[in-house]
Amino acid sequence: MKPLNIAILGCGTVGGGVAKILTEQKELLSKRAGREINLKVIAELNPEAAIKRFGLDAKYFSKNSIKEIIEMQDIDLVVETMGGKSDFVHDTCLNVLKSGKNLVTANKALLAERGADIFAEAETKNLQLGFEAAVCGAIPIIKGIKECFTGDIIEQVSGIMNGTSNYILTQMQYQGLDFAEALKLAQQNGYAEADPSLDINGGDASHKLILLLKLAFGLKVTMEELSIAGIQNITKSDMDFAKEINASIKLICFAKLEDKQVYAMVRPMVVKNDNILSSVNFAVNAVRLDNKYSDTHFLIGKGAGSSETAMSIVSDIVFIARHGDVPAYNEEPKYTLGDSKKVSFPYLISFRTNNLPGTTGIITTAIGKQGINIETVGHNRFSGSGDTADFSIETESCTLEAIEKAIAEIRTAKSDLLLEDPKILPILY
Repeated sequence: MKPLNIAILGCGTVGGGVAKILTEQKELLSKRAGREINLKVIAELNPEAAIKRFGLDAKYFSKNSIKEIIEMQDIDLVVETMGGKSDFVHDTCLNVLKSGKNLVTANKALLAERGADIFAEAETKNLQLGFEAAVCGAIPIIKGIKECFTGDIIEQVSGIMNGTSNYILTQMQYQGLDFAEALKLAQQNGYAEADPSLDINGGDASHKLILLLKLAFGLKVTMEELSIAGIQNITKSDMDFAKEINASIKLICFAKLEDKQVYAMVRPMVVKNDNILSSVNFAVNAVRLDNKYSDTHFLIGKGAGSSETAMSIVSDIVFIARHGDVPAYNEEPKYTLGDSKKVSFPYLISFRTNNLPGTTGIITTAIGKQGINIETVGHNRFSGSGDTADFSIETESCTLEAIEKAIAEIRTAKSDLLLEDPKILPILY
């Protein structure tokens, strides 16, 4: 079998890691692939830095333009590790496939937000598009869904898919830090960027869920269609309320198949301690799959990092080297995206109110009128002056739609009762 020749576009943290593995483990990888795997060329703006950082041979670095590299006849597969979702990166990936070459990338933002034509081109040309590294780094969730569970029906996906947010929430839970303190610590320890917006607002996790929705359910979902909330409004008080009901708070990517509809969201959830996800802490990622025939599976591991992400890219390369002549399987769309406000969860609702007589009665009555059963009412926590009170209510299974109607009724019954919008967090068992 002829060798598989590879070009790498971008030799930074991830691309350099890929080049390092391909050169250090060439003999082993070739044996596993059943054919020789050759790194032929690297495109990099600062080759001297990459050579020094990763110990690479200068012979791999080309003075050719990216366009010229893509057009090389002896290149079979291109690894895109430039990052970003600019027109240039998008067009480069598309042109790789148009030239008849397989593509491997870790670029979740590009694939989630601008990947429709990239996926379509790969399918049209019967080429492989590898993106294992785009979702949860070293965790083999993409191959798990595409290869390991093809004999099953995935009914629910729930997971911690952003290490930065999980690190912050862990520090809040166990060290008693408030959000700002935990974020600052995450930045000091290298877990959060100077601008952490994409991690804390749910954007990064949403990119990953969008890719899993495509794989598991054949759904093409945009960021605008997905229900997204971040962790920036979570407080120490929320953590305490969760602890009262034997749970912790995690940023969860969630999708549930029910009556031919898929309900999907990214938001902080109260995860009961009986669920393994509740004990996944710091920057670790974890995905839970609930299947029709094989029940429940957990995949847990590092979701980011140079060597972890690079390893996933290399695993895609080896897979393509072995099976690149097999058309990629694409799940046919047979479900629609449901309104997340209509899916049922138990909820934890946290209230901040004026300390007025009859407050609890007004709130619980309004909730009851919507047919919502109450599981528990938490203890009141009063301000130093005693003028305000915080407390939580744990409901039985209901819809967010019903809870919002109850809150509207509370505001109508007594307009000065609620000092701020209640915090409404789904409970995950």
